Amino acid sequence: QRKLDEVMGRDLSVLDLVVLMIDGVHFADHVVLVAVGVDATGRKHVLGLREGATENSTACKALLADLEQRGLRTDRAILVVIDGSQALRKAIRDVFGTRALVQRCQEHKRRNVADELPLSVRPSVRRAMNQAYKTRDADRAKRLLDNLIRSLADGHPGAAASLREGLDETLTVRRLGLPEWLERTLVTTNLIENLFSRVREIARRVKRWRGGTMILRWSAAGALEAEPRFHRLRGHAGIPTLVAALRAHDAKRAGGEASVDAVKKAA
Repeated sequence: QRKLDEVMGRDLSVLDLVVLMIDGVHFADHVVLVAVGVDATGRKHVLGLREGATENSTACKALLADLEQRGLRTDRAILVVIDGSQALRKAIRDVFGTRALVQRCQEHKRRNVADELPLSVRPSVRRAMNQAYKTRDADRAKRLLDNLIRSLADGHPGAAASLREGLDETLTVRRLGLPEWLERTLVTTNLIENLFSRVREIARRVKRWRGGTMILRWSAAGALEAEPRFHRLRGHAGIPTLVAALRAHDAKRAGGEASVDAVKKAA
C-alpha cells in the first residue's frame, strides 16, 4: 500500500514531460490502466495506475484528472501515445484539447484489424500493414493503407472499418520527421507492456488475487522495483527534434487563436 501511495502521490509538476503513454494492461482477471511519462532527457517515469479498461470512459477521465491534479501540464503541446480506445481518445481531447498530438499504437491497430478477419487472411493483411507502417513517407503510408481498406471493404467490411477508424493518428509520429529509432519507439505502447512483464515476474508466486486493490498494490510495487532499471528511451538523442515539433505546434495554435481574435474584433 505504501508503494501504491508513493506512485499515486508523485508531484508531476517537477517533470518536464514531452511524451505521455497510456495503455490498459491485463493482469490476472483485471485490467490496469497505466500512465508512463517521458521527460525531455529521455527518462521514463511511472505516473499513475488505475483499475479499469481504456474502453471505460469513467476510468480514463479519472486517471487523466488525477494526473492533472498532481501537476501534469495541460497548457502546452505533448505527444500522447495510446492504445487506440475511442473512450480514452475522447478523454484526452476533453483534457488537452488540440494541444495533444495523439499517436495511436500501430501494434494495437494490427491486432484489432486481425481480430475482424478469418485466420487464413490475417498473414497477408498483416504483411500489407507492416509494409505501410515501415514506409518513411507518411503520405505514401496513408495511400497504402487506404488501398488496403478498399481491398477489404467488400469481403471483410468489419476489418476495413477497424483499419479506417483513427487511421490518420497511427501516422502522427511519422509526420513529425523524427529520427528513425525514436520514431519506432513512439509508434506503439510496447514500453508499457515491457514494464508490466517485470511486474508479472515479481508477482508470479501469487496464486490468489483478492480483487483489484491487491492488483494495484502489486502493480505499484512491481513498477517501482523496475523503474530504477529503466534505460533512457531508445532513440532519446532525437528528443530535441520532438520538442521542436511540439513547440511549433504551440506556435501554430497561438497563431490560429490570434487570427480568430482578429476576425472577432473586425466583426
